[in-house]
Amino acid sequence: MPALIESDRGRFAMNSVRRLCWCSALLFLIAAARSATEPVTLDSLPRAAVPPAVVDQALSWGDQGDGTYRNPVLPADFSDPDAVRVDDDFFLVASEFHFIGMQVLHSRDLVNWDIIGQVFHRFAVQPKYDAMTAYAEGTWAPTLRHHAGIFYVYVCTPHDGLFMWHAKNPAGPWSETVTVKTIDRWEDPCPFWDDDGRAYLVHGRVGAGPLILHQMSPDGMQLLDDGVEIYRGPVAEGPKLFKRNGWYYISLPEGGVNAGGQTVLRARDIRGPYERREVLPPGSPHQGALVELANGDWWFLAFKSTGHLGRITHLMPVTWTDDDWPVFGDHGRTVERWTKPTIGDPHPIRHPERSDDFAAAELAPIWQWNHNPVDAAWSLIERPGWLRLKALPAANLAAARNTLTQKLWAEAGAIDVMLDLRAMADGQRAGFAFMSGSVFDWVGVTQTGRTRRIAWTRGEGPEWSGGDLWLRGTYTGGVARLLYSSDGKTYTDTGAAVALKFGQWKGARLAVYCFGPNGGAVDLNYLHYTLTE
Repeated sequence: MPALIESDRGRFAMNSVRRLCWCSALLFLIAAARSATEPVTLDSLPRAAVPPAVVDQALSWGDQGDGTYRNPVLPADFSDPDAVRVDDDFFLVASEFHFIGMQVLHSRDLVNWDIIGQVFHRFAVQPKYDAMTAYAEGTWAPTLRHHAGIFYVYVCTPHDGLFMWHAKNPAGPWSETVTVKTIDRWEDPCPFWDDDGRAYLVHGRVGAGPLILHQMSPDGMQLLDDGVEIYRGPVAEGPKLFKRNGWYYISLPEGGVNAGGQTVLRARDIRGPYERREVLPPGSPHQGALVELANGDWWFLAFKSTGHLGRITHLMPVTWTDDDWPVFGDHGRTVERWTKPTIGDPHPIRHPERSDDFAAAELAPIWQWNHNPVDAAWSLIERPGWLRLKALPAANLAAARNTLTQKLWAEAGAIDVMLDLRAMADGQRAGFAFMSGSVFDWVGVTQTGRTRRIAWTRGEGPEWSGGDLWLRGTYTGGVARLLYSSDGKTYTDTGAAVALKFGQWKGARLAVYCFGPNGGAVDLNYLHYTLTE
């Protein structure tokens, strides 16, 4: 029999939430009134509608509050991270694959990060991104660069081509998608602007290698030649090209996703020949960004494969030898705890947003759609303070449009959602799920005729006469539970033991869903996400 579990976690005070509503609305109106040509300043961007209850508590990862940090700095699936420094600010993007859109993170110390925007809100390069058939495709290993006052993101998909976006402000708005080249089986592009004004782009091929160098137009819009092979190595991918002290360097992972290490190549001529040195042994965090601070210090952001959470982000120092070779980490070894980067005054502990009360008029950038959304089938303005999801036909949850997701964070957490079911229709399903690749473990409500019933993966519960439903997902390590409630206080465990897994190149996620053949809708009042480690 299902067990009753008494809620002992306090939820955000509703009065505080309502006070935030008018603030969020005001900020949105101010932003909307700006000229289309005026860049948005970072200081004007609101964080998600509901901040976490505590933003300055040291956890087992990230900022420890004593001038040190513990890896990972981002214990979520920001795989293949790339970052750039502009003045005193750092910005980061990562592989998102079939999730829409690509998130942009901001930091002032490389340790504490916020999600501030997204590069695109649709990826309309092929019909498969609308047809829900592009799992594990999409955006692989992007590169973020800043040149002549413009931010650029370059990315390849495994079968569609090479694409670029540009913006004056990394928080947005970004340009429409620029198709630099329609091509099959390219991956991991990196642009580079040399001192003489010439521009280049280096990339790999699906299957990891070789590395190909092209000359590129200075505006970054087109390639000027067919490219030349400059390096062939053991599973060589993810190249990052830069210049220092007259040397051209390429930092790249070699050896594969799970067991790879990091290599650095260098040459006096950009076309080679390149010398090679291993800078991190196999099994280390690898494939990521080298960032130079204003004081001349260098740091490396990279991913480490960790099973169900996916590929999480580590930070380590980089020093340089007298003969211009980099030394990564602690004399070539990864670091678990280290002194934070030296960057001005100390910065407070900030953990990226996870919770949302949908008080803003735009969807917070913490959310990502599974494939392209249908914009007419969701709304934040039809019922202010609620997210409305309108059911579209689908054979199953993996094929359902407008499934809204977030990355899972850290090793333990609890997610609470509240749904209003009163607008549901015959055949409709709606609820909460854990997503492992294209496999969903879910709990929610189904409607047949006028009868609603609680159901979950491979099981069902009682008929549901109430108009409101509270759902909860909890996880510890790779094991999760699914629960439901009639009042948001006392929860019934479905008894389903969920195994969270890495799949389709992505870590496990949370999701809210709504689909069915005859229309209908559900309204989501909030999602509260508490870390319980």
